[in-house]
Amino acid sequence: MSDITRETVAHLAELAHIEMTDAELEALASELGVIVESVASVSNAVSDDIPATSHPIPLKNVFREDVVGETLTAEEALSGAPDEADGKFKVPAILEES
Repeated sequence: MSDITRETVAHLAELAHIEMTDAELEALASELGVIVESVASVSNAVSDDIPATSHPIPLKNVFREDVVGETLTAEEALSGAPDEADGKFKVPAILEES
């Protein structure tokens, strides 16, 4: 049995400024107790002959050559722009300049 009691939950609820009914305190104490016991049972299953893992399947990066493909010319890129100036996209100013 875990050490989580109704009084412990009530104290934590008070510290967190959470209003809880007696029924909620009882239920939460019971649920938290089950969670603590479950974590403890998993911790008991760990032994030195079982290696720690962060992922069940080994991960490996897959790289490819960075090859430049077909690109747009500046004129092609700007062809659909609503406004352009000096070979660049022209957009409304969002900051006032000083």
